[in-house]
Formats: sequence, C-alpha cells, structure tokens
Amino acid sequence: MPVLWWQTQAEHYLTARSSDVDTPIFSQTIEKQRKALIEGRLSSVELVTLYLARIDRFNTKLNAFAAVFAEEALQAATEADDARASGKSTGVLDGIPIGLKDIIEYEDHPTSWGSRALDGRQSSMSATVVQKLQQAGAIIIGKTQSVEFALGGWGTNQYLGTPWNPWDLETHRVPGGSSSGSGVAVAAGLTSAALGTDTGGSVRLPSAFCGLVGLKPTFGRISNHGVMPLSHTLDTVGPLARSVADAALIYDVLQGPDPNHTDTLYQPFDNSPLELQEDLAGFCLAALPDEERRVCSDDVNQAYDYTLKHAEDLGATIITRGLPHSFETYRNLSNVVISAEGYAHAAELVDQSGLQIGNATLQRILPGKTCSAQDYLNAMMQFQHWRAEFRTHMAGIDALLTPTTTGPAIPVVDVDEQLLPAHYTRATNVLGLCGLAIPNGLSEEGLPLSLCLHGHPYTESTILRIGWSLEQQFKELAPSLPGLD
Repeated sequence: MPVLWWQTQAEHYLTARSSDVDTPIFSQTIEKQRKALIEGRLSSVELVTLYLARIDRFNTKLNAFAAVFAEEALQAATEADDARASGKSTGVLDGIPIGLKDIIEYEDHPTSWGSRALDGRQSSMSATVVQKLQQAGAIIIGKTQSVEFALGGWGTNQYLGTPWNPWDLETHRVPGGSSSGSGVAVAAGLTSAALGTDTGGSVRLPSAFCGLVGLKPTFGRISNHGVMPLSHTLDTVGPLARSVADAALIYDVLQGPDPNHTDTLYQPFDNSPLELQEDLAGFCLAALPDEERRVCSDDVNQAYDYTLKHAEDLGATIITRGLPHSFETYRNLSNVVISAEGYAHAAELVDQSGLQIGNATLQRILPGKTCSAQDYLNAMMQFQHWRAEFRTHMAGIDALLTPTTTGPAIPVVDVDEQLLPAHYTRATNVLGLCGLAIPNGLSEEGLPLSLCLHGHPYTESTILRIGWSLEQQFKELAPSLPGLD
C-alpha cells in the first residue's frame, strides 16, 4: 500500500490543517471535511491517503476491512481534486471516502457476504446505493467485515474473525452486528462513514456499541437492489456516521425510487431531511414505562433519564407509553420471518456439506427450513395487524425513545450466541418504522451508550431533527475514542 511516509507524517500534518486544531481530520465529521476540501485546506488525495495509512496501521488488529481498494481510491481522489480545481465538483460527497458492508455488490470487486464459503466471489454489478454514492462524488475505499450472511447482532464471525471494538484495546469486546466492520471502521477513524444494513438492528447495534450515529430508514426509502437479501421484507440499507447531520446527508443521497426495487416506487420522497433545528417545542415523545427498562444496566438507565430531561428542557412533551406488546413479542415473531426468508435465499449454501459456515449462522437460519407456509403467512399477517395497531396506539406521538442496547459492549468471550442484543431494535423493523441511534453518554467503564428513536413510517426528517437537537445537548458527553489517535 503506497502510504509509507504518511505513517509518520500525515496525521500531524492534517490535524494542523483542519478547522478544529484539537480534532484530527480523520475523526471529524463529513461536514467539516467537506468544508476543508472546498476551502482548499485539504485535498481528497491527502484525506484518502491518511485513511489508507490508518488502515495499514490498525486493521490487522481491528479487522474492520475485508478488502481495501487503495489504488482505485487514490485515483478517484486525484480525479476529485482535479474536478474541484476546475470548478466541476461532482456532488455533496465529492472526494469523501465511504466503506461498504461486504454484502453490498460492487462490480468487479470481492463480495463474500461475510462467509468463508464465498471466499473469492466477485460482484458482477454494483448495487444502486453504490451507484448513488459515486454519482454524489463519494470514493469507495473498501469493503467492511460483516457477520456471516448478515445474521447476527453481536458482530461475531467464526471463520473470518470478529472485528475488534476500538473502545477497548485491551479486551476484545463485541463491535455489534451485523454491520460490524462498518461500525469499527468509522469509530476508529479509518473512513469518513460507511454503509450497513439493518434487518433487526444491524445498523443501530454497531452504532451503539461503537459510539456512532446509525440510521435505519423506513423499508422502501432506499433501494436494496444489489444487496444480499437476508429478509426481503425487512432489510434496509443505512449509514453509520459520526454525526446526525452526516447520517442525514448520506440518507438524502441514497433515498428515492429505483425501478430495480419496486418497493421504492410507491414511497413519498423526503424533501427536507437536512432541516435541522435546535429546539423540540411542539414535539411529543414517548418514554418507556419502568417495567420495560428493567433489563437495562444502571448506566443505561441513567443515560436514558438524562436524555429525557434534556428533551423536556428543549421543549418536548414527554409521556410514558410503551408499545402495545412487549419487545420480546415482536422479536420472537421476527425470528420466524428472518429465518424463513434467510433460508430461502441461502438454502443452496447452507444445505451443502463441507462448507465452512459458522455454527451460530446455521443455528439461526436452519429453523427456516422447517417453517411451514402457514406459519410464515400467519407471521406476515400478524405484522400487518401490529402495524395498524401501532398507528392507532402512537397517534399524536412523534417518536418513541428507548435505549438502543440494554448495556455497553461485552467481551467477546462472554457472548451467548443463543441470545441477541436486539431487545429494543427488532420492533422497529417488524412495525415498519424508521429508527435512529445516537450516542448519549459513556458507561462507568468508559464505553459508549446509545439512545434509539423509533419514528412513524416515512418520518426520517422528524427523527433526524429530534436526534440532532439532542445531539447538541450531548456534546459534552460526545464519545472520544481513546488509544488510536
């Protein structure tokens, strides 16, 4: 990788040239990186080279990237700089490096779906989201690690290795999954942002465990064309980013109709995802009843209470109202649909003997083999009933606020693969909602904690505005990654 002298020079050089002298450019938001690029204080070649140097230094330990496209990224950066110099900037992500979860197709590049069984597989086309990123000027810097077949919330991977949560360099802690590598890559300052997918929390869980913002859009907002299907009725593509504004920017680039994914053709276009305001006057937010918080650690509950107080201080009305059914109820039925649809898509692989497919993956997907048509259809009809019930139950409420996880990231050795950390997140997908995870403090161990906003379908602008307002209040609690600066 052509980054030798940068390994000792680049980080200091670019920190000094950044707009925030105390914050290295690699850990700044896309907003600030774009400003530095436009003002000529930073070039895309410098930014990409810096990230490549950091990948070279840290990826052996962190295992965030499955593949890195160094030469291509540098060439794209050179072209972005040349275009900017001639006044021909290509779009709002011009010259910004983005990582792709390794279930997103990228033509003529490796895409193994997080599985050793597909080692060496090359994509024959690029997903719609990749095309949109590149049309906006983004640079694809590499493929990030994924849980095998995107089926798992802890981020573990038996054969390809579990990415290392960069918040604890001494103890190997879970990164969250299934978009594990994307979470680690952004948190560790190896790329400006990354894409993940969320079927039951797989954007929001790694965002929570890694101290990031993660947006799960409403199903059909963003095209799934060219993305490995786990559950074709629940899968959504979403960004993992360092700020709500960055997540909103990437969401705005990716949203919209795609004839290759018909579910996107009938959704209302979100015209104002970037209209972010500080106060919450006029908003009504639902808080969980005490019985739905007993599964959480003390520090999660303390951070949650702190969040509710600040929401009130910003002018929001807070009422106590849980979902019509327990979170376990939604989660349990989602298992039926995810395993049935997952098996339908991966049967050709999981039914073969001798392939290196992880035990946890098989345990989660093989129940779909024996799922009857009646059980599957009953589950889908129940989903529709629950969605109608939610609209009535939450009428007049702009968002439900919950913790994203019940506790901070645990050591990998303590993982029970029979249990998943998606206690609060699965309901978002089952009910057809949009969701936003934002950092809201640190645990006693100094690990990130997270808040999840669950919004009505097609109200991404609303939850982004609420999330941004709260984010401003949390600046003094904003996670600052130790050890990799």
